[in-house]
Amino acid sequence: MMDLHLTGKAVLVTGAGSGIGRSTALAFAGEGCRVAVCDIDARTAAETVASIRAQGGTAIAVTVDIADAASVAAMAVAVVQAFGGLDIAINNAGIGPSGHGVVDLPEEAFDRMLAINLKGVWLCMRQEIPRLQARGGGVIINTASVMGVVAAPGGSAYVAAKHGVVGLTKAAAAEFSSHNIRINAICPGIIVTPLTAPILADEGRRAGGIARHPIGRLGEPREIADAMLWLASDRASFATGEVITIDGGWSAV
Repeated sequence: MMDLHLTGKAVLVTGAGSGIGRSTALAFAGEGCRVAVCDIDARTAAETVASIRAQGGTAIAVTVDIADAASVAAMAVAVVQAFGGLDIAINNAGIGPSGHGVVDLPEEAFDRMLAINLKGVWLCMRQEIPRLQARGGGVIINTASVMGVVAAPGGSAYVAAKHGVVGLTKAAAAEFSSHNIRINAICPGIIVTPLTAPILADEGRRAGGIARHPIGRLGEPREIADAMLWLASDRASFATGEVITIDGGWSAV
């Protein structure tokens, strides 16, 4: 196994109660990191922590609403108090598409989508960056989506938010590269998680989703977590401002 030299790093993962976030938290813990499992759902966060500890890892649970500035600030304080600092931040929490078109999308749904999926990432980075600077540098990875680089009908607010995450990632990377902080985004295709389960339960929609991926299948959370590990390690020391699509070829066609 490739040694990523992540042992002892303090890692924050939002949306770590399930899906990609849980898999990512477990993956970093497996590399010897101390992991802050951050989620709006205290129960699922505690379950992730229990899984990490059962494998001999170190983790704490932090309840956070990433759309609320005070809650995000409290999360950052809790992580630093527990681990003495922050080395790596994975801004993964988010909600899925509403299924509305541009015209029939309710204003409150548009506002909620951007508050969580875009503003939430900014609120997190605003707290994380000063903590990384205090450590002399670090890594931030933002979870965008294949919908951050392409588009599809029925997801206008989601597409707008995820395109925004891509732009925000690039802007922040350009601003803080000289501070020894690398900031990148990962754009997953359709991954089998609790978030996508309601959609994938419909056989027709599942088949349609698979058809979008030339590789001929859907993704698994660990496939995204593995990319997170590489980006967070010194193996990716020249990568910043990058937008890495892990989408089974969706954006290539």
